[in-house]
Amino acid sequence: MILYWTALGLSALSGIPGLFLPRKGGVASAVLLCLAAVAGLAASARVLCFGLAWSQALPATPLGPAGSLAFDAVAAFFLIPVVALSACGALYGVRYWEDHHENARRLRLLLGILAAFTGLLTAASHMVTFLVAWEGMAIAAFFLVTTEDREPEARQAGWLYLVTTHLGTLCLFGAFALTVPATGGLGFGALPGGFVASGRGTAAFVLYLVSFGLKAGALPLHYWLPPAHAAAPSHVSSYLSGVLIKTGILGMVRLLSWVPDPPLWWGGAWVALGALSGILGVALALGQHDLKRLLAYHSIENIGIILLGLGLGTLGKSTGHPAIMVLGYAGAMLHVLNHGLFKGLLFLAAGSAVHATGTRNLERMGGLAHRMPWTSGGFLAGAWAICGLPPLNGFVSELFIYLAAFHALPLSRSPWPAVSLASLALIGALALACFAKAYGIAFLGMPRSPGADQAREAPRAMLAPMGILALACLAIGLAPALAAPALDRVVAGMTGSQALPRLGTLVNLPALSILAALLLALGALLWRWAGRSRSERDVPTWDCGFEGGTPRMQYTASSFADGLVTGMHWALWPKVHWRRLTTLFPFPTRFASHLPDPVLDRAGIPLAGLASRWLERLRFFQGGHLPVYLLYVMLTLILLLLWTAA
Repeated sequence: MILYWTALGLSALSGIPGLFLPRKGGVASAVLLCLAAVAGLAASARVLCFGLAWSQALPATPLGPAGSLAFDAVAAFFLIPVVALSACGALYGVRYWEDHHENARRLRLLLGILAAFTGLLTAASHMVTFLVAWEGMAIAAFFLVTTEDREPEARQAGWLYLVTTHLGTLCLFGAFALTVPATGGLGFGALPGGFVASGRGTAAFVLYLVSFGLKAGALPLHYWLPPAHAAAPSHVSSYLSGVLIKTGILGMVRLLSWVPDPPLWWGGAWVALGALSGILGVALALGQHDLKRLLAYHSIENIGIILLGLGLGTLGKSTGHPAIMVLGYAGAMLHVLNHGLFKGLLFLAAGSAVHATGTRNLERMGGLAHRMPWTSGGFLAGAWAICGLPPLNGFVSELFIYLAAFHALPLSRSPWPAVSLASLALIGALALACFAKAYGIAFLGMPRSPGADQAREAPRAMLAPMGILALACLAIGLAPALAAPALDRVVAGMTGSQALPRLGTLVNLPALSILAALLLALGALLWRWAGRSRSERDVPTWDCGFEGGTPRMQYTASSFADGLVTGMHWALWPKVHWRRLTTLFPFPTRFASHLPDPVLDRAGIPLAGLASRWLERLRFFQGGHLPVYLLYVMLTLILLLLWTAA
């Protein structure tokens, strides 16, 4: 308990020294958040390794009832990315944000407060505690998204996020109101058998799904996520993507732990939502030219993978198949952690590239691998992991979900395992294509702009957090057996059952380690061979009169992804700008494409404009005359009296 509160306290206070130490404030904040990370990881290890869970009742306040905390295995597991990514982000921000004197103090203060509220949320076991932490986290994130509030893009993204998160809070209020009569109180606890099959239970589930789906950014509730992630500073984006959106998954996991008998259609709903988010998320990422928006859409894709795991686990729980339940839930939970690690790494590497080139546009990068070799290596490691390739961590969690789907295939009258398998395969293939594009366009070839040509490697203070996250990705990929006992405790906490098969009995984890080690050794040998043969390529060769290429002869991001995006035009509706060549002696022409968001750009903004025009007709009610407003009040009171009398 002391370690947990130490972690939260240090996080909350980490930005205060910066208010008085303008030059060393970033260092002091980073040191305090690193100490908080040590305390938080130690608190999590005590629960996950030794089972020393605890609970605590919070004292009542004059403003509300007492809350309570339960630091169980689920809370301990979710606390790991909270403290790890906040510390890495603070370290990275010391140099990344050192020139932004106008808002650096506010950013450091709010990053610590955001981490403290998120840590509180992980252990909340009472509706009031949960809502306090939920709202505190949302408001802190709003101010972080609008850190650069002089930019219209940041202001719009912040307000869109704020409206969306409060829509989710309204849904959460409704869901709690429906749940309280069943539980008999505000504390989190098991719902009575049969509740979920009732109309009230179904309505509560839909409200929970919408609320947590909005926070997680699951399609079609994702519309706030790409603008917010693109507008925020890169180390804040890494926290938003690696941690904040996972609080939606935390809410879903808590809901599952309250329900002893989830109906089969709950699992189907999660699988359907996961397939939609995963496939369309990665497809939308393919058409992006903004590097940070591309990564944001990949967060939606990975939320889809996590939902597939949750859905398969719930299918296993509903049908009484423990192996499916363990593999599905363990895969989903490990992917929560893995995604936090590799997406944090990718956003930090992307931030370094943006910092060096001065642009987020892929079309204006290129050739950065020669100028920023360590950043390039970090981005490549993150891309390798997010594509689910061995020997890194993304492969392990996706393998668990694949195995859950294979175990679930014999389930009769359920198409969801086959849907999961097909979705995972398609997501993996599209992710590979997308990161081939992102890495190839940004880091390979020749510079496409003066900014890319003059780019220099990031300082060590920015490289060190990337190295820590990359090593964590490699450690889980090489030794998944070390994470298995913790995952067993988390799954037991989600299901309320200790009599489950161990993860190690369902998956040959030592074989995975051997495979990963062999692949790593093979990669090292290939790297060494490539280094030795590099000198041979320096010998000039006959070039047929071709002296060398120019940046304009390279593939652009648009042309690289054109085939795949066009092949999915029925779902993506890309906008392509080019003039078709029709003559024997064609004129110079250009090709460009962009991909509007299907929810925000194609539906949300047009509908909002239409509603605004209609509502303009009601403005005569707002005449600015006090007697008229008093008349409105009087008429309202009369109507209420008549309604009450009736």
